[in-house]
Amino acid sequence: MDFKTWRHVFKLDPAKEITDEHLERICRSGTDAILIGGSDNVTLDNVLHLKKRVQGYVLPMALEVSTIDSVALGFDYYFIPTVLNSDDPRWIKGLHHEAIREYGEILDWDELVAEGYCILNADCKAAKMTGAKTDLTAADVVAYARLAEHFFRLPIFYLEYSGMFGDMKIAEKVKEVLAETRLFYGGGIDSADKARAAAATANTIVVGNIIYENIDKAIETVEAVAETAD
Repeated sequence: MDFKTWRHVFKLDPAKEITDEHLERICRSGTDAILIGGSDNVTLDNVLHLKKRVQGYVLPMALEVSTIDSVALGFDYYFIPTVLNSDDPRWIKGLHHEAIREYGEILDWDELVAEGYCILNADCKAAKMTGAKTDLTAADVVAYARLAEHFFRLPIFYLEYSGMFGDMKIAEKVKEVLAETRLFYGGGIDSADKARAAAATANTIVVGNIIYENIDKAIETVEAVAETAD
């Protein structure tokens, strides 16, 4: 399934424990895809272990690349974040250059998907790690969205509020200015109501932390997004 058709994605952290029972519920929930990725302690070993457990289920699987050493073969897609609201070039193009220098000759460019990240929760690990400037106005965020689509021609603009539910009014303003670039939203989706609210604006919602906190509520987010299909 092409990532451009995804409406709901579960994000699994290879550094976190999940039982076989809960993993099966996640993979058989009706979600459109599994995204594997995290901010801390992501290693090649734990990526490969989780990939092996997920690949028995018939659904697309993507790796969100956070460290070069954890890149494993065999994923349908490799999502490559570039943090647009960071002033540290390492997170905008530095790591990307290193990866291409290392793997450029063997890369399948059709499997690589660039994500223009805009991280808006100052307290989350991703913001602290990348030095993201999070005190942005709606106009600032909209400008980043336009930059992603019209200047960098990125296929995804990702509003990331990791750990908290974001401002849907900002998400709506972003969606209004995007035509070809898909709006992904992630952060604080821990209930069916929040899943509906995010899915009403974003093309794709990404659900992560609630998987490890309340599996039943995680599954409810899939059903909630399905209700918005029309």
